[in-house]
Amino acid sequence: MSSFFSCSIPVIYREAIPAAVPVFTRILHRQSTTKVSFPKKRIISIPNTNYLTKQASQTKSFHTTSFLKLDKIKTCTTSPAFSLDHREYSTKAETLRMVPPVKPQSFTYPEVRRDESVQDNYHETIISDPYRWLEDPDSEETRQFVQDQNNLTIPYLESCSVREKLRNRLTQLWNYEKYSCPSKRGNRYYFFKNTGLQNQSVLYTQKTLDDEPTVFFDPNALAEDGTIAISTYKFSENGEIFAYGLSKSGSDWMTVHFKNTSTGQDYSDLLEKVKYTHLTWTHDNLGIFYARYPDQEGKTDGSETTSSENQKLYYHRIGTPQTDDTLMVEFPQNPKWMIGAEVTNCGNYLIVLPQEECRDNLVYYASLIEPIKNNLKEPLQLTQVVTKFEADYAYVTNDGSEMIFRTNKNAPNYRLIKIDFNNPVEEAWTTLVAQHEKNVLDWATAVNNDKVVLCYINDVKNTLELHELGDGSYIQDFPIELGTITAFSGKREHSEVFFQFSSFLTPGRIYRIDFHKKPWEAVVLREIKLKGVDTTKFTTTQVFFPSKDGTKIPMFIVHNKELQLDGTHPCLLYAYGGFNISIQPTFSITRLVYMLHVNGIIAEANIRGGGEYGENWHNAGRLHNKQNCFDDFQAAGEFLVQNKYTSCKKLAIQGGSNGGLLVGACVNQRPDLFGAGIAQVGVMDMLRFHKFTIGYTWASDYGSSDSKDHFHTLLKYSPLHNVKVPEQADRQYPALLLLTADHDDRVVPCHSFKLIAEIQHRLKDHPSQTNPLLIRIDTKAGHGAGKPTAKIIEEHTDILCFMIRAMGHQVHEL
Repeated sequence: MSSFFSCSIPVIYREAIPAAVPVFTRILHRQSTTKVSFPKKRIISIPNTNYLTKQASQTKSFHTTSFLKLDKIKTCTTSPAFSLDHREYSTKAETLRMVPPVKPQSFTYPEVRRDESVQDNYHETIISDPYRWLEDPDSEETRQFVQDQNNLTIPYLESCSVREKLRNRLTQLWNYEKYSCPSKRGNRYYFFKNTGLQNQSVLYTQKTLDDEPTVFFDPNALAEDGTIAISTYKFSENGEIFAYGLSKSGSDWMTVHFKNTSTGQDYSDLLEKVKYTHLTWTHDNLGIFYARYPDQEGKTDGSETTSSENQKLYYHRIGTPQTDDTLMVEFPQNPKWMIGAEVTNCGNYLIVLPQEECRDNLVYYASLIEPIKNNLKEPLQLTQVVTKFEADYAYVTNDGSEMIFRTNKNAPNYRLIKIDFNNPVEEAWTTLVAQHEKNVLDWATAVNNDKVVLCYINDVKNTLELHELGDGSYIQDFPIELGTITAFSGKREHSEVFFQFSSFLTPGRIYRIDFHKKPWEAVVLREIKLKGVDTTKFTTTQVFFPSKDGTKIPMFIVHNKELQLDGTHPCLLYAYGGFNISIQPTFSITRLVYMLHVNGIIAEANIRGGGEYGENWHNAGRLHNKQNCFDDFQAAGEFLVQNKYTSCKKLAIQGGSNGGLLVGACVNQRPDLFGAGIAQVGVMDMLRFHKFTIGYTWASDYGSSDSKDHFHTLLKYSPLHNVKVPEQADRQYPALLLLTADHDDRVVPCHSFKLIAEIQHRLKDHPSQTNPLLIRIDTKAGHGAGKPTAKIIEEHTDILCFMIRAMGHQVHEL
């Protein structure tokens, strides 16, 4: 299972095709049926509100996969290309539309006040922060800054000569049916479906898989612009009540509501000040445990910057007001702890998993037998099992007091262990499934009463295995194509499970395994098909290239099969590299348009800091090793240039959130290597990130400037603090587009505000700086999750237009 607190990690949904919901049926689709309408001309002004201003369907199909291992790499501008055994293709004659050549252009950037008096003393080092005032989202001066920047950026993007055709093409290709895996709850099946262009996916229900489905819940009816989204949900054990969280404008804050599944009627219950939580039902079906921030003051709409502290775990009984909810668990001496909780499969225990940062958690438990008899009116008495923050523990299932957890304790590639709560000392723990020598155990779930399904990551691709739950012994594989399992649905008491597969070139395929029928095999239940495009004309290759220190880094490259490697093609390079998150191949309409109509190449590098090769890979890219991430990304760019996939001027880099930091740092360190940088909702101020909302949890990957040791490391790569004019007079920064949003309460927008102000200030008078340095600031949007389809298409149109205009790409007829 994924971490309870993955929702606090600074991660971006690359295209948000399905919604990423923090429950084990992890991927919910979010495209639309309703007509998507776009304004003919955007109004460049600030609304009266406090204007500060992805995905899910991870897919991976590999039509041809080769593994190229290289020994060394040199610099982009001086090294000869490697000699690789690639097949040569002849390029068919194509009808091209030439965007007018990019002429050197001078930009008049907004005058942004610098307050040189603002200084901080970090361990006897004085650091100026002249744009500190931009941290106040509500000031008139910040609002004016936003308007001035959008007044520069939006006309530039809208002047792209092929903008409307691009947007129409994106909309056309986006308009295909998308589905999630079915889940059986009670005596009914549920699944999400998007007819094509609906802003949010709709939850459907059916009695059998052959019945005609009917709409159970349509979030599109909640807001005309689609900015209210389902952020989490959980059915009661008997399937009679649907508990669901709604978020507005992309904020992490949500309100929790309840619906009767038989009548469709809503309960009057409303839970507020809820954030970073799962919902878990007691097995009497009378109530849920949930976490909230009752002491949060001021705004709770996603536009605030104040830290979220003192989360507490409550029990809510259906049919009662929130004021009557019972405080079950709190840790007043540890205000930054977040409290994960899960009722065990048997219903007799509550497992409590506190976490302070984005890795490692503790384990407590409480018996629910007597408390439930007393209507859970008093705080629970906890027994502690794990006492140190030194590993991850995720509950899988249990038999009586014997619990099964997935953990990386003494197992960097993860294993399954048994802990008997009647004797929970570590010396008594036993291994159920040992860690694999190479492959990473991504998740595990119990099925068919006495079996467990294990999903592994093998060189960034997924494999699926079935094991005995009793002794952990291997039973069989479920063969799948090279790609990613993006969603899974099944419970221990069920004799059927569902999973969803996708790839770079496959939108999605849903499989069903029926354990009543032998041999056990995965049978296609539904194929998600794209209309009007033949994806077989493209190919996917996986290469392994050496980074600066010789470490072999994997990278996927996707392009037209007939593309000739002559260094003339546009290329978009993406990576993330942080928080133990594995970036596996993902289907993307935007990337498809880029390949189809710009003849572009897509490259996705699995750099260190991620989870693709377990905790060791993660550790190699965090804290004092963070520079490895930037070295890996730059080495990926050098590989693509030296092997004639592209050239420096045609190479664009993209990343979001922690990946936005990646882009910001690499643009500073190697401005000569890239033609453009696109940084979405990036973490840019590495000295102050921990002071805003949930930023303090990221210290597990970054460290904190509060520590002298970490301060000096952070200062070396912090994008905000390393902007400099290129030493060579004829060099300039690549074209740069930062993107942020007014309701991003994960990575607050002042990160991007301060960076663009600093970059424009440093480079505005540099005579060779003709590439644009811009920021796009969205409204009624957050970090990425829950973003409506119309906004996604608008944003991705802007990103494509930026690359086409700033880099002078040729465009095939649209």
